[in-house]
Amino acid sequence: MVYQGITFRGSSSGAIFKSTFSRDSLATDDVVIKITHSGLCGTDLHHIHEDRVLGHEGIGIVQDLGPMCRQLSIGDRVGWGFTYAGCGFCSACLSGDEALCVKCANYGTGEFDQGSLGSLAIKKERWLFRIPDGITSELACPLMCAGVSVFTPLIEYVKPSDRVGIVGIGGLGHLAIQFASKMGCDVVAFSGSPSKREETLALGAREFYAVKDVEDYTTLGLKKPLDALMICTPERLDLGQYYPLLEQRAHVISVTIGEGNITAPLSPTAARNIKIIGWVPVSRKEYVKCLDFCERNKIFPIIERFPMSEKGIMEAIGKLSAGKIRYRAVFSWI
Repeated sequence: MVYQGITFRGSSSGAIFKSTFSRDSLATDDVVIKITHSGLCGTDLHHIHEDRVLGHEGIGIVQDLGPMCRQLSIGDRVGWGFTYAGCGFCSACLSGDEALCVKCANYGTGEFDQGSLGSLAIKKERWLFRIPDGITSELACPLMCAGVSVFTPLIEYVKPSDRVGIVGIGGLGHLAIQFASKMGCDVVAFSGSPSKREETLALGAREFYAVKDVEDYTTLGLKKPLDALMICTPERLDLGQYYPLLEQRAHVISVTIGEGNITAPLSPTAARNIKIIGWVPVSRKEYVKCLDFCERNKIFPIIERFPMSEKGIMEAIGKLSAGKIRYRAVFSWI
């Protein structure tokens, strides 16, 4: 049987164009998925000027299975995210941290012929995740990257009694606020825009501070110091501005990928035992936990809808590049 699909690619000019791919056979653990929805991630912006397939927040319906597939059935609704494969034998894979495998295949690192912006995807069964019935497909898309990327470090480094600061109220930050609030944390939001105050408080934050043009953050008037600070913006940051707001031994967690730098003062970092943590790759176990937690606690992204077409993709990319998406773009065929 021949499997054929279309996919949307970037180009050197930044224009989006449509191409096709085909497979005449399946590996034993391959799963064929009819794509119904896809999210748009900030990481996609890194590849729109390359001749590369786009998209890694996919949701679809299983159409066919390789002979060794055991967990999924035809008709299942599944999703996938940033990482597509690991070697299975290194220390990272053996300890359950497959996304840290030095040989893992991630979005944008391999010569893949299909992404989630398209009509069909062929993925390895072990890197696909059933979508719970209580989460619609369009709302599940952003959870496959943005959602799981903020959920995992929160459950790793934050306690329910902690005060948690969220820097940047966008595609990542608006989900981080919901997760931290539902985990029982006291959530404090920092944004460059005062216009997001009411929406941020409605999502679960108890304090909101607009920091644009503020040089001394001690003047913001925080009620209590923070036990953790999550960086959800790719903008360049001087962490030293936030240090007066932090408890001793605070965790500073960065979950974004960008070309800018964050800077931190050496002496206070060491003297106060402040830990700066990077966290982007997520392993399979966290996907399952994240989806279950979202369904149980009704944590969903705020999305804007676009058609799965060259025009729709270009429109969404333009809005995302301009910082005008509130807060995740989602494409659909239906």
